[in-house]
Amino acid sequence: MDKWLWAARFFKTRSLAARACERGRIACNGQKAKSSREVRVSDLLQVESDAGEFQVEVMLLSEMRGPAAVAQTLYRETETSRQLRLKLAEERKAMPHFEASREGKPSKRDRRKLDRFRGRA
Repeated sequence: MDKWLWAARFFKTRSLAARACERGRIACNGQKAKSSREVRVSDLLQVESDAGEFQVEVMLLSEMRGPAAVAQTLYRETETSRQLRLKLAEERKAMPHFEASREGKPSKRDRRKLDRFRGRA
């Protein structure tokens, strides 16, 4: 399982894929999957990663990590998963973005901006 997830580029390393299996973030046909589980063609996988939640059907098997174009041929994402992911992405874009406030004194550049804003010098 961890080799296939790594080859399909859901995770950057095999150890991250194995850790996701241990934590129960990978399900195969509705059951939690161990990293040593054999992946078969037509298995339905639920994958939770930093990139999001995916529901995919295994189309091809591979134990070698290749280019992204090749990795995308290993699986097919279900339509409901794709729609849900796109909906969540749109919601994130619609949320207001706030800059992190700086701590400490303003810099010389910041003080000059404040002075211009207040109408001084």
